[in-house]
Amino acid sequence: MEYEVHGFFLNLLIILLSARFFAELASVVRVPPVVGELLAGVVLGPTALGWLEPGQTIRMLAEIGIILLLFEAGLETDIRQLVRAGFKASIVAVSGFVWPFIFGFLVSYQIFERPLLESLFIGGTLTATSIGITIRVLTDLRQRHSHEAQLVLGAAVIDDILGVVLLAILYEFSIGGGISYVNAGRVLLFIAVFFLLAPVCAKLISLVIRRFDEVSQMPGLIPTTIVSLVLFFAWLSHKIGAPELLGGFAAGLALSRRFFLPFGVALHAGSDFAERIDNQMRPIIYLFVPIFFVTVGLSLNLRTIDWTSPFIWAFSLSLIGVALAGKLISALFINERWATRFAVGLAMVPRGEVGLIFAELGRTSNILDNEIYAALIIVIAFTTISAPLLLKGYYHSLGYRLGAKSLRER
Repeated sequence: MEYEVHGFFLNLLIILLSARFFAELASVVRVPPVVGELLAGVVLGPTALGWLEPGQTIRMLAEIGIILLLFEAGLETDIRQLVRAGFKASIVAVSGFVWPFIFGFLVSYQIFERPLLESLFIGGTLTATSIGITIRVLTDLRQRHSHEAQLVLGAAVIDDILGVVLLAILYEFSIGGGISYVNAGRVLLFIAVFFLLAPVCAKLISLVIRRFDEVSQMPGLIPTTIVSLVLFFAWLSHKIGAPELLGGFAAGLALSRRFFLPFGVALHAGSDFAERIDNQMRPIIYLFVPIFFVTVGLSLNLRTIDWTSPFIWAFSLSLIGVALAGKLISALFINERWATRFAVGLAMVPRGEVGLIFAELGRTSNILDNEIYAALIIVIAFTTISAPLLLKGYYHSLGYRLGAKSLRER
């Protein structure tokens, strides 16, 4: 037992330090840090060195990382941004969700004759959009407040919500042993009730936390109570038949400084309090989330894949084509200049951490085998790395300098 505890400490130390090292290395070469953390797991796992194998405790920490990752996504969701972006952002989001899902499903189910539930997971993985990666690129180009950036931000809010709902339905299918319209309807009903009541409850609880924080004489009240709140909502989400990460997303959404309740009724906890939640939770998020990405890499064994097989290459390349085309098509239906449409489509391409969550849920549910899982990781990595490069190249090809106006104003 003593050896196991010491071994766990050593494994966790290696995971945390390697995740940081590879993330820093990725940033130096202008690649999204999430790719570096994924690569750390690939290097440490059976694909390369074979030093680590994720045990049950590490996987539990990775689960906490997923929940906190979705909490952060909810925390950064700006509902008012969606209202401002309006109808065009809705078109981009829905199109960018529907087309990759349909194309990915058809390629898997019809062309490669994969099982139905597996094809649904593959299509679902391709619907994801990692807006954090895109926003970082637009910020580097000083286009963060451009018209196209506002469209993408608005679309990302809807995209996240649609993705979480789809993930909950696929999760129900995976644990229920197959596709059931009754179970899907039940999950949708529970999600609707959950999203209506959970944010209200979380907002009320946050008011209580704020009050106690004002009178508490001990530091650390906010992170302790907020993490407890997130874990409670994760447990509650599981109880209604949805994945735990749905609870994390709902808690983050309710605690967002830009959250407002339906029908115009608002509970103002104060932007300063929301800022304190954001600042004090980020170190915890930055601690647990890399564990999840490294665990994804550790779970991937590229040595077991027959790289001489035409299937893996044809399947991966087909999905890459679908992943690119599905998001680019999403911007064709808005009334904008072609330059703006293409920029918005490129900005929606990166799958990043959101796609990894879909793929990992499919793997842990035994829906995706190692070969299909590896193909999806290749697609996610390719879109995550290539999209920022393509977006930068596109802006520079139009003669943009840093600080230039948006495409709409030029």
